[in-house]
Amino acid sequence: MQALAITKIDLYKLFIPLKEPFIISLGPLYNAESVVVRMETSAGITGWGECSPFMSINGESADTGLVVGRYFEQALLGKDPLAIGDRVADMDRIIYGNKSIKSAFDMALYDIAAKHAGQPLYRFLGGTGNKEIATDYTVSVDTPAKMAADALKIKTQGFPVIKVKIGKGGAQDVERIRAIREAVGSDIPLRVDANQGWGVAEAIETLKALEPFNIQHCEEPVARWEFMELPKIKAQSPIPVMADESCGDQHDVKRLIGLGACDRINIKLGKSGGIYNALQMIRLAEAADMEIQIGAFLESRLAMTAFAHLALCSPKIVYFDFDTALMFSQDPVEGGILYKENGRIEIPDQPGIGAVIREDFLKPE
Repeated sequence: MQALAITKIDLYKLFIPLKEPFIISLGPLYNAESVVVRMETSAGITGWGECSPFMSINGESADTGLVVGRYFEQALLGKDPLAIGDRVADMDRIIYGNKSIKSAFDMALYDIAAKHAGQPLYRFLGGTGNKEIATDYTVSVDTPAKMAADALKIKTQGFPVIKVKIGKGGAQDVERIRAIREAVGSDIPLRVDANQGWGVAEAIETLKALEPFNIQHCEEPVARWEFMELPKIKAQSPIPVMADESCGDQHDVKRLIGLGACDRINIKLGKSGGIYNALQMIRLAEAADMEIQIGAFLESRLAMTAFAHLALCSPKIVYFDFDTALMFSQDPVEGGILYKENGRIEIPDQPGIGAVIREDFLKPE
């Protein structure tokens, strides 16, 4: 049997305005900008991948992704797409970092491999469809009154969990959460994300002050380079600490677990470099009996579908943050996950990811 080979790679830039600004402690976002990878093979199987580079977090943009992606295109053409570990190593040899654009290529490779195996991606990854996935929905950081109104709207829409962006002054953040709790009541879970916005002492003080408000966990309380301070914060915090920006790939997970730095981790393919590395992160967390959240940047339902497949591959993945595709003013995807009532997500069962970008959104770069 002739070996499978990559015969063509196309790169596209996707630009979708958001319905309204998405504001976090690192600044406001007005548009979703992605790089889409379409990878063709000698067997007629096409793989799709997507990344949404986040300049202030992973140091990439859609424009840099397109440039670096051309280097990957030159290196991967003619190679076997089923040897995913080798293809990831090819990309790593070409350039350090650039995990976002690497994740788009990795996703396309997994789409091809799952299609070749005749399995939906979650089954190809060893998962089953035995758990329900329901996404949270996020409140942007703003005034307490605006955030309370937004949170009440999310509760009314039936989402099971409200995620709240904070990190803009610890004392003010407490008032933000207080206003939200007064608006939505005490029953619906809240999870908060400081996006590195606090100092170390401020983080400890704020987390203690937030104890009465029934918070599931707090993501990345301090700057990512302060990871050595996380064990102290974790030890004094009444709220579980989740590592996000300080938790990029499997090497970070190993370090954080060794330090006892966090209670939970947040895996995003745009940080890990793709599914190949994310699976290693998951195995490390499983061995440490650590709960996992699968999160997103500002990807469309294409990548979001891949994230949902990944979320089915471990019982330790219990938190799901897949709401940003709902913030798009247009939906460029055919197939893919369906957002159902109460935040519930329905995952396609055909081979591969089960989603593609509509042709009218694909403009060659």
